[in-house]
Amino acid sequence: MRGDVEQALQLIKADQPSSVDQALRLLQNTVYSFSMKVCGHPQDAEDTMQDVLLKSLPYLPKFDNAQALSVWLYKVARNRCLMKRRGQKFSPNVNVSLEELMPDGHEFGELMDNSQPDPESEVLKNEASDRLHQAVSRIPPHYRFVLVLHDMEGLSTAEVAKVTGLREGTVRVRLHRARLTLRRELSRAGKQAMPMESKPSQPRKPKRCRELFAALSDYLDGVVDEDICERMQTHLSDCKPCEAFLANLESVVKRCRSLDVKCPPEKAAAMRQELLKSYDRAKRKLLKRALSGQAKEAVVA
Repeated sequence: MRGDVEQALQLIKADQPSSVDQALRLLQNTVYSFSMKVCGHPQDAEDTMQDVLLKSLPYLPKFDNAQALSVWLYKVARNRCLMKRRGQKFSPNVNVSLEELMPDGHEFGELMDNSQPDPESEVLKNEASDRLHQAVSRIPPHYRFVLVLHDMEGLSTAEVAKVTGLREGTVRVRLHRARLTLRRELSRAGKQAMPMESKPSQPRKPKRCRELFAALSDYLDGVVDEDICERMQTHLSDCKPCEAFLANLESVVKRCRSLDVKCPPEKAAAMRQELLKSYDRAKRKLLKRALSGQAKEAVVA
């Protein structure tokens, strides 16, 4: 869960004009960041941010738990993103097999060749945000939502499950495929930017490598049981190509987690003025209802 949401809830509870403005600024960044990473279009992200926060305003003072607020915001934002499809529509939900995402022997060899630059690192150093956004946009939507929520927005597996309505096991499966797809897309982009001598493809790695391939993300996140963890560590110590691939995948995950996207300050400030007016109206309605309820109780008494 992003720390912005927890801080925003504390500021809302303070109920001061300056604290509410600051809270809305934090929530703007949260919703815009998620929407931009998923939709990839600034106008869609701005529209989603404004729509979600306008809908959220009457309920903000009622939240006592930052995790509940975070899940609710992302759930509403996700639904809005699915409805807003500007320009090129979301690609269909194509399931990608692990066999398709596992590199062949030639690519494993490239990962072991320290004399060659790492395509992912070079791409992310040059035009990092643009390249990464393009790569994320090519991930099938049902994988993309999970990747953005977990690796970019910092939600836990359980929180992602609540936002998406999936079982936690399904979240883990989709997260792994999303990471592998992103790694592949970044690798392809890097090779296009730095042409290399073409070489014939080589056979895929042995069965013992493929068997542990499905557990790589769980191993990275420390959620495998002791038996599998021990097998992974033994295998990695004996298989340098797999060790290099895991390090490569880990670097992609770290880049995802470090990406920070914020709404342009000028636009955010203008939108926030409208949000503050709506927030004041919502507060007055809540106060009126509360006073009306107290009056009715007094009459009954």
